[in-house]
Amino acid sequence: MLFYLSLLAVLASLVMVGYRYRASLPTRVKAFFPSLNHYTPLASFSDQARAGLSSPMFDIESANIAEGDSRAGLDEQGTQEVLDIMRAQRVNFDQARLIRHNQILARNGIDPSGMPLDSKAVTRL
Repeated sequence: MLFYLSLLAVLASLVMVGYRYRASLPTRVKAFFPSLNHYTPLASFSDQARAGLSSPMFDIESANIAEGDSRAGLDEQGTQEVLDIMRAQRVNFDQARLIRHNQILARNGIDPSGMPLDSKAVTRL
């Protein structure tokens, strides 16, 4: 019985260490776990435009790519959040940006119109 418990503990610790250091796992090991490879960073504006993160309302193609913008691209965390919303809710890029923006406003106590939800906030003089 003690042998099986120690074996379980060793396996559990190996799984935890593997999960913690999953970014540095060899490719051969990653091939067994395809769900670990679902995200690859989009490092430039052209990569992000090819991934569908551009629209007539938010045009990074003419504003950034055509002008030769040397910056790294859009915020990686925000980009991933928008892509997740697009995938989960099956909406286009502009709608996903609006959903993410409204979520950020709600977290900060602001309704979608821009008015604070705090009853003590002074909104008129």
